[in-house]
Amino acid sequence: MELNSAAAGRTGRGGRLADVWARIRTSFFWIITVALLLRVGWIILGHTYRFKNTDDNFGFGWEMGRIAASLASGHGFSNPFGPSTGPTAWEAPLYPYLTAGVFLTFGIYSKVSAFLLLTLNSVFSALTCIPIFWIARRIFSERVAVGSAWAWALLPNVMFWCTRWVWETSLSGLLLTTVFWLALTLEDRDGWLPWFEFGLLWGIAALNSPTLLSFLPAAGLWAWYRRAQSDKKSGGKRSLAGVVLASIVFFACITPWLVRNYRTFGQFIFIRDDFGAELRLGDGPGANGTWMEYLHPTQDVYALRQYQAMGELAYIAVRKRQALDYIRADYWRFASLCGKRFFYFWAGSPKATQPWWLNPAKNSLYLTSSVLAFWGLFRALRLRKPGAWLLFWLILLYPAIYYAVFPAPRYRVPIEPEMAILCVFLLTEAGEKATAEGVSRR
Repeated sequence: MELNSAAAGRTGRGGRLADVWARIRTSFFWIITVALLLRVGWIILGHTYRFKNTDDNFGFGWEMGRIAASLASGHGFSNPFGPSTGPTAWEAPLYPYLTAGVFLTFGIYSKVSAFLLLTLNSVFSALTCIPIFWIARRIFSERVAVGSAWAWALLPNVMFWCTRWVWETSLSGLLLTTVFWLALTLEDRDGWLPWFEFGLLWGIAALNSPTLLSFLPAAGLWAWYRRAQSDKKSGGKRSLAGVVLASIVFFACITPWLVRNYRTFGQFIFIRDDFGAELRLGDGPGANGTWMEYLHPTQDVYALRQYQAMGELAYIAVRKRQALDYIRADYWRFASLCGKRFFYFWAGSPKATQPWWLNPAKNSLYLTSSVLAFWGLFRALRLRKPGAWLLFWLILLYPAIYYAVFPAPRYRVPIEPEMAILCVFLLTEAGEKATAEGVSRR
């Protein structure tokens, strides 16, 4: 009798624990809380908020930090490299203004500002768990959704950029994942509000990182087509008018910055102007498929003097012409470089490190995640999962510009939430198959 009571007690406790875990594992509160605590803990224990100041604090936000410091000092959106060089459109405005707000309140390049900015990035990264969960549940299953959200919350490689870089990377990931979810679900939502949200979020994304707009045509067409199909069935969702509304909201968001650029530089500039300079950093004598950072104005004194003497637009025009001349001189060579950049984007770039094995080890994990994500995408397409083709267009379109310019590990971060979903889907499917085979053998 006592043994039975003890067993019942253990079973009861186990059942209660199982119930508690069941609630925790699907709770946004706990997923986000754990994700944020891990990231902030990493910032504190790793002292990542202590940026070196031997380079006059340039490593604290790089161009973003310089522009933010200029804004906080009352000199406007200018001086991206340190010296007084005048107004700039080298970076998109949203993140520098956000950084400037922190600088104004807590001090320019102060440790408190560094801690708060990295914590803010960590908040963006932790909140990304929510659209990850929704997307994975919509396309695959709740099991994949739970696994994907917790993977994003717990994996150390996910935490790196938000805890070490004062940059727009984590905010871009949150924005792109959220607009992906909106595009995926717009067909189910009535009224004008979803279209307003769609245009607003794309406007914010454009002001944060115009590169994200490479996915806008696919997302917009997907949302319009799926909504139009629903129109035929229900007759009341007015998809075309919704697209017009979203477009108006989008342009209302970005127009003030376009006007600022025109008034400042005397010509039309779509949000940022540095593409020509970036193209030259990937294409020119000595190009090998990686970033030729030694040509950047922050690394090359001669380039900085050119930039100061010529002005931003003239400097970028010269750099763009040099890159285009190099490309036109040998298109096959350019195609070869694009192939290398494709490989480096998905497998990691070669880099000399100490110890020698560190970078190959990192790149092997980087490549593994890419292979699993591609494999998961092909499986999703083969199984005709709803939304799989939208994942395909994201993976196809977003990285394309980096194949022509140069890749860097942080450039992949905005699409890594969707890659994480695909990896978890593949591993979950493999686990379910293994379990089913084991049961069948018994």
